[in-house]
Amino acid sequence: MKVAILGATGRVGSNVLKKALADGHEVTALVRNPENIQAQENLKIIVGDAKDFQSIEQTIEGNEVVFSALNTDKTTTLSQSIVHIIHAMQKHNIQRIVTIGTAGILTSRLEPTKLRYQSVESRQRTQTAAKEHEIVFEKLQQTTFDWTIVCPTALLNEEEVGKYRYEVNFLPEEGRKISVLDTAAFSYDVISNRLFWQQRVGIAY
Repeated sequence: MKVAILGATGRVGSNVLKKALADGHEVTALVRNPENIQAQENLKIIVGDAKDFQSIEQTIEGNEVVFSALNTDKTTTLSQSIVHIIHAMQKHNIQRIVTIGTAGILTSRLEPTKLRYQSVESRQRTQTAAKEHEIVFEKLQQTTFDWTIVCPTALLNEEEVGKYRYEVNFLPEEGRKISVLDTAAFSYDVISNRLFWQQRVGIAY
C-alpha cells in the first residue's frame, strides 16, 4: 500500500505512520518541521504546509490512500487544506481518504437533526474546532470519494487497551474517552481494510 499522511508528527498521525512502516508500506509524510520526524526506509518526507496546494499535491501524488490527522491549532488549517486535498485527489485520480474528526460532528442522539456539538450533548466551551471539522465533513460529502471520518471522543495519552467500541454516525453510548494509541490502531485498521464507505464512525471505550 502507498499512503500519504498529513499530520504525520501529531499524536495520532505519528502512530499510524509507525504501524504503516512496520508493515512494510510506502509512506509519504507532509511535515512542517523535518526535525520532528526521523528518516526511515520506505518513508518519503515532504517539507511544506497543509494550507499550500503544491505541498499537498506533492505529498498525495502517486499514492493510493490519503490519511489526514491534521488538527485545527485554533486556525483554519482544516477548512483550507481539505479544499487542496480534494483538488489533488481528483487531479491524480485517488479515491480513498481517511481523516480524523471529532465526536462533535457525529449525529446527536438527543437531537437527531443536529450534530453533537450543536446539541445539548455538547460539553465544549468553544465550537471553533468542531466547525472546522464540520467543513471537512461537508466538503467530503460533496465528492464521490471513498471517505471515512474517524471521530474519537476525548483523546487521552494513555496506554493502548486494544478494546473499544465504535458506531457509525453516533458516539457509542456513555462514551467518555479513548486513548491516542487505540484511535491510531482503529484508524490504521480502517485504512488497511477499506472500512466504512462514506461514513463517520464514533469511537470510545
